[in-house]
Amino acid sequence: MTSTRSRCKVAIIGSGNIGTDLMIKVLRHGQHLEMAALVGIDPASDGLARARRLGVATTAGGLEGLLGLPGFDEIGIVFDATSAQAHGRHNEALQAHGVKVIDLTPAAIGPYVIPAINLDDEWQAANINMVTCGGQATIPIVKAISQVTTVHYAEIVAAISSRSAGPGTRANIDEFTETTSRAIERLGGAQRGKAIIILNPAEPPPIMRDSVFVLCEPAGHQAIAASIETMVARVRDYVPGYRLKQQVQFEAIDTPINVPGLGLRQGLKVSVFLEVEGAAHYLPAYAGNLDIMTSAALACAERIAGARA
Repeated sequence: MTSTRSRCKVAIIGSGNIGTDLMIKVLRHGQHLEMAALVGIDPASDGLARARRLGVATTAGGLEGLLGLPGFDEIGIVFDATSAQAHGRHNEALQAHGVKVIDLTPAAIGPYVIPAINLDDEWQAANINMVTCGGQATIPIVKAISQVTTVHYAEIVAAISSRSAGPGTRANIDEFTETTSRAIERLGGAQRGKAIIILNPAEPPPIMRDSVFVLCEPAGHQAIAASIETMVARVRDYVPGYRLKQQVQFEAIDTPINVPGLGLRQGLKVSVFLEVEGAAHYLPAYAGNLDIMTSAALACAERIAGARA
C-alpha cells in the first residue's frame, strides 16, 4: 500500500452524481491518490454532505472556493465534473496554478484519452479529456477493428437510463454527439464517425447498453473478433462491469452504400453489442454510463500520480 505521504492530493469540482461517485472511488480504491476536497455550488447537495461525513474538505464556493481552501497549493490533480461551458474557465485558472486537470465534461480542451487506447501516450498532458461515457464504452471497439482492417464508417448508439442522465448530461447533449463523433475518428481510427445517445425512460431503469456498427474493409472474422475480445479485457481491467452482450456479428455489404462525406462504400459490416454495469459505489448499478467515466478518470489519475510517486 502506498503511504499517505507519497500520495498525490486531488480535488473534484462538481458535487453531483459523477463527482460524488468519483470521490468514493478515490477514497476506497486510490492507490496513489489522496482525496483533498470536493467542490460544489449548492451548500445543501448530498455530495457535499456525504464528503463532510467522510472527513473530506468541502466548499460550496465553486472554483473560487477551491482556490481559497487551505492547502490548495498541495493539490496536484483536479477533476472537473461540471459542464463543458464551465470547464474553460476552470481549466484556465487551474493551469495558471500548475495543476493537472482531468476533464469529465465534453469540452475537449485537452487531448482525448481512453485508458485502454492511449493513456500511456497522453498522461503527461496538462489537461486530459475523458471524451464521453458513450465514447469510453464504444471507441475501444472501433479501435480494435481498425487494428485489423481499415474502418470506413463507425456509428455508435449509447442507450442509458433517463434516471442516470442528470442536469449536466442533459445540458451537454450536443457536445456529447460532437465530441464522441470526433473521437471515433481520432482515437478509433474510423474515416467517418457518428454518435447517437438515447435516454431510456423504462422502469425498472435499464443498464447502459451500447451498440457499435462498423463498415470496414473485408478481413478475417476470427481476427476481428479476437481483437475485440482483447480490447474488452483491457477495458474491463478498470471497468469490471464492461462486457460483450453477445457474439460479434458480421455481414457482407456487396452493394455499395452511401457514407456521408465518403461516397459509395462496400465491405464488411461488424456489429458489436455491449453492456456496462456500474460498480454501485454511490450510483446505482444501472448507471454504467457514469461509472465508466469515473472509472476511466480514476485510471488516468492513478497513472499520473504513480509516475510522480
